[in-house]
Amino acid sequence: MASPPAPAASSAAGPGRRIVVAVDEGEESMHALSWCLANVVSSNAGDAADTVVLLHARRPRPVYAAMDSAGYMLTSDVMASVERHANAVSAACVDKAKRICADHPHVKVETLVESGDPRDVICEATDKMSADLLVMGSHGYGFIQRAFLGSVSNHCAQNCKCPVLIVKRPKEQSQ
Repeated sequence: MASPPAPAASSAAGPGRRIVVAVDEGEESMHALSWCLANVVSSNAGDAADTVVLLHARRPRPVYAAMDSAGYMLTSDVMASVERHANAVSAACVDKAKRICADHPHVKVETLVESGDPRDVICEATDKMSADLLVMGSHGYGFIQRAFLGSVSNHCAQNCKCPVLIVKRPKEQSQ
């Protein structure tokens, strides 16, 4: 009795994988993006192209009272300036990530900037777009820092529905 034919590889049969890379202002996320492009994304021209989605989770604008505790009035001009600064930081972060991707012309690149707690934004976005993989950097916090500050990568590893790849930045070599 003949065995059934082996199934075709998913990357050749489908439109390629959808890989979400969480990027922020830190060098850790840019290292994770570079590592992903070098080690995870398919570089074969014959394969269906992978899509890399650069996801930047912008922290929501803090809510300020009309007058702060020191008695200073926060005008709409000040609030608009804060918003412009936050937009500029997000744009610079995404632009830097796009420049890294430019060295890999075989990769389709999409960008998504969402506002909210990074832990929730990343998990919801990967679920919404049916990501095949989430890649993110690790800040390398120790136990105490993670306990006080929380760990976005740990939260995502526990709560995202897709596989999560956490890329640690290599320690600097002392000479």
